Amino acid sequence: MRRWQIDPNEENWRATAAFEAAVADLVAGRLLAIPTETVYGLAADASNALACADIYAAKGRPSFNPLIAHVESTEAAERHALFDTRARALAEAFWPGPLTMVLPKRVDSPICELATAGLPSVALRVPAAAIMRDLARASGRPIAAPSANRSGRISGTTAEAVAGDLGDRLALLIDAGPTPVGVESTIVALTDEHARLLRPGGIERQAIEAVLGETLAAPLSRPDDAPDAPGMLSSHYAPRAALRLDATHVEPNEALLAFGPDLPPGAEHARAVLQLSARGELREAAARLFSAMRQLDASGAERIAAMPVPETGLGEAINDRLRRAAAPRL
Repeated sequence: MRRWQIDPNEENWRATAAFEAAVADLVAGRLLAIPTETVYGLAADASNALACADIYAAKGRPSFNPLIAHVESTEAAERHALFDTRARALAEAFWPGPLTMVLPKRVDSPICELATAGLPSVALRVPAAAIMRDLARASGRPIAAPSANRSGRISGTTAEAVAGDLGDRLALLIDAGPTPVGVESTIVALTDEHARLLRPGGIERQAIEAVLGETLAAPLSRPDDAPDAPGMLSSHYAPRAALRLDATHVEPNEALLAFGPDLPPGAEHARAVLQLSARGELREAAARLFSAMRQLDASGAERIAAMPVPETGLGEAINDRLRRAAAPRL
């Protein structure tokens, strides 16, 4: 792990070789720890599914919760999501700053489905920390960056804490000293007629309500416990087709979600076959999971047969998603 110390108040890093190397790390799909005004973020290219899979693996994240994508400006955010008058008002009032908005995702946004956890919405933030905005602008990538800590541990607000927790997983740790806010961003969802507070954070509820001219509603309560944002329960993508788990054969009119080099009997007659990883590699499988499920769902098959995936490492998260997708429909 390389370590680069900066003064967040001077912002004289743009012409340095260290900054160019950090940009190259992002473009190459490597993991960085980047300070924001809230906490340090475990950062990677949000349009690169393999890089986002590395975030989940490094954190030991138990399920594929949505990731916040950090961008350099409101204009950049509008390339990824549909903004209404409420979103524009909040952006004008609080960006750059510790507010995340969950908005309908544009169909042409390159942010990968692993970062959005298969949801039709995307979580976006323009951080006050100039280093994060500059890296997003220079790399041309939205930056996925959950808190830089292993899952279940305290969020990292100093470089020392991040190094102790994740140093062996990082290409680069950018050290800007303690983060000034110290708690994660406030998350507001604007995906229906009600503005909803999904997570309290660095901006008070009352300040947001004053801009909107309305009271923030509670998150939608769903029987499948599907969350809309980071910091909530794991998300649930349910395909139209039924899903059969731990399949060791393929039945008529089924599509096959394959894993590993050996396909089960009946695969040659499957409506469609998509391979998560022919090598049986869990990182590759995680990166392909959501897009593969969507493609198989579009095949017209009545049911998707999913081959067994080991319950180790990222396999735990993959199986969590598959079990939720296979749960009885209410």
